[in-house]
Amino acid sequence: MDTNAYVAFLVIGALIVLVDGQFVYHSGKRYLANGQGESESGASMARLVAVLFHIATLGVLALISTIDFPGGTTPTAIVGRVGVFLLVLALAHGITIAVLSRQREEQVVEQINTRMNTPRPADHSLNDPVVSPVPGQEGRDPRVSPSIESGTPYTTDRY
Repeated sequence: MDTNAYVAFLVIGALIVLVDGQFVYHSGKRYLANGQGESESGASMARLVAVLFHIATLGVLALISTIDFPGGTTPTAIVGRVGVFLLVLALAHGITIAVLSRQREEQVVEQINTRMNTPRPADHSLNDPVVSPVPGQEGRDPRVSPSIESGTPYTTDRY
């Protein structure tokens, strides 16, 4: 591959990496933004993931540029290299999305744990009776009505 084709491939690949990396960063920053408006930790995590994405994919671009493809300097060889690079870039993008998703899941679990550990105000309605007393009956707990078979209150002796 001649110098012009080599430089063209590297420029095209680097532009694709930079554009995709910006998508990863900005989308990841919004995805990891905290519900309370505190997006500093989400932005820093998205920045770290985006930098890792840029470094890894630019390294893959450099490695693919050294592989000999059939066709030499023809546009077909350049398109073939770009195609292989796009497939590898798609794989890297998928891995990056999985990393961001994992971070989001950890944030959600942490928020749930925080909510579960905060004390709640006492709910006094839990002490209210479950059933209403029979009209005319005194007290909080109703009496058991007689069984149909014997006409007497239920007993636990039979079982």
